[in-house]
Amino acid sequence: MIRFDPETKMDEQSDGPAPKWSKGSPILITFITMFLVCSPILSVECTAISVWPKPREFSWPTQQAALLSPSFTIESPHHQCLSTSVKRYLHLILCENFHPLSNPHANLTNGPTLQTLVVLVNDLVAPLSHGVNESYSLSIPTSGGKASLFAETVWGAMRGLETFSQLVWGKPSRVAVGVEVRDWPIFSYRGVLLDTSRNYYKVEDILRTIGAMSANKLNVFHWHITDSQSFPLLLPSEPDLAAKGAYGSDMQYSPADVRRIVEFGLEHGVRVLPELDMPGHTGSWAEAYPEIVSCANMFWWPAGSEWADRLASEPGTGQLNPLNPKTYQVLKNIIHDVATLFPDQFYHAGADEIIPGCWKADPTIQAFLSSGGTLSQLLETFVNSTLPYILSLNRTAVYWEDVLLDPIIKVDKSLLPTEHTILQTWNNGPNNTKRIVSSGYRAIVSSSDFYYLDCGHGGFVGNDSQYDQPPGSNQGNGGSWCASFKTWQTIYNYDITYGLTEEETTLVLGGEVALWSEQADPTVLDARIWPRASAMAESMWSGNRDKNGMKRYAEATDRLNEWRSRMVSRGIGAEPIQPLWCIRNPGMCNTVHPSV
Repeated sequence: MIRFDPETKMDEQSDGPAPKWSKGSPILITFITMFLVCSPILSVECTAISVWPKPREFSWPTQQAALLSPSFTIESPHHQCLSTSVKRYLHLILCENFHPLSNPHANLTNGPTLQTLVVLVNDLVAPLSHGVNESYSLSIPTSGGKASLFAETVWGAMRGLETFSQLVWGKPSRVAVGVEVRDWPIFSYRGVLLDTSRNYYKVEDILRTIGAMSANKLNVFHWHITDSQSFPLLLPSEPDLAAKGAYGSDMQYSPADVRRIVEFGLEHGVRVLPELDMPGHTGSWAEAYPEIVSCANMFWWPAGSEWADRLASEPGTGQLNPLNPKTYQVLKNIIHDVATLFPDQFYHAGADEIIPGCWKADPTIQAFLSSGGTLSQLLETFVNSTLPYILSLNRTAVYWEDVLLDPIIKVDKSLLPTEHTILQTWNNGPNNTKRIVSSGYRAIVSSSDFYYLDCGHGGFVGNDSQYDQPPGSNQGNGGSWCASFKTWQTIYNYDITYGLTEEETTLVLGGEVALWSEQADPTVLDARIWPRASAMAESMWSGNRDKNGMKRYAEATDRLNEWRSRMVSRGIGAEPIQPLWCIRNPGMCNTVHPSV
């Protein structure tokens, strides 16, 4: 085993100091690196136990396990969300009986069974909001009896319950004992985006995704609800938008559905961040309000025109007209309803991919441009007419980076106060992250080169000649604008603060993987997201490097195999990352040659 003195200094992105060790806890912390202890080259016996995401500090010096009492219980303070979580985890711990792909080489003690997990929470009233303390400490003694979990908040307690559940395996159930854990996240924002406009997902699909997120210690479900293709959200003040803009009456989300999803998120420690993209990506609004949508239902890229003159970047045209007063009457109702349905402090206002050709096709906008107006002034009019209302509802506005960084249509920085605005980046990798934070804005990183889960599956546009290339010629990217496929290793190894100063790093809230649904629906949902989102989850929680600063993707492989297997046993259809043979033969599937 590898032993070294723990660093007690917290990362600057953490939620603050984790709960202190109890008196008499070990000074030395054991970190078990599976790549070293499992390598057949080193001829050492594998003794690791798998926890995902890897805790910041984990000690298991005895490598012992005890039986879990059949009457095992969890004692915790009463809290609506925590109590529901405790009940869920108690059932999971007693009934999961997970059989690891490679059993931990733990010595089963002859001592008493573990009877109880006692959960203590310092702050029972802290709301689930950005920056809430999610730290916890977990102690499982070798003497049996009671284990203890201490957390600053109920949300940290939920993270600790997940860790405890992963330390239980087998039938009869056994649990690792002599374990000490101190854990807290590096980044406070750890998200998954799901687009429910291009293709519809049932509420159960969304709930399953949120449940899997919680198990991976992810904490923000970014719900991209509407787009040009459909408007599935039923809003009390504007019911015609869904009645006419959804794919059908059975493909809508009612207010009751939203409440169920938001409540489920709270019970799993996952915030629900709504996005109704605007002013672009609003073609579906034209079914109810054709007068406020420019270039609706037009062919997206007219024959004979250049790409720069397209009306949309993909089939499905339509952008809100900032010059029509009716636009803002509708928007005020929408924003009010969304803020009422979704209690999160963040409000995602979209503002990506505003296409010049669409606005130029509108007669009223043509007249505005002819009189000296500009496309950027149109966007500034829109932002000036909507952002103040969003802020008046006690929300922080989140926009896609385009609102500030687009080369053609963008607003002046003075219109977006840094204290009330967060920008989400998706282009140009670390370069755009740098541009955002160097301008003083907080950033959410969703770089498409690393975090777009839909990439690499070809394009969905029909009648596309780029697929008809002669044999032996360059087949290009297969029609996928963001090819190649983003492997779990690519996601895991991405450093979202690359190239930033120490001060700029503090403005990076975290990262978010995205599943856009042009070519995804419930039949492929789980496999598209998992376990690749798990890779981001660990890099956001405890990082992708070991104590010596070396990337740890090698040792992460075996742990991710085990975690993927456990997710599948829990009903998540995560795709495999290796043949089973690799797990049965540790180290044999690794390469020992550097890439060239």
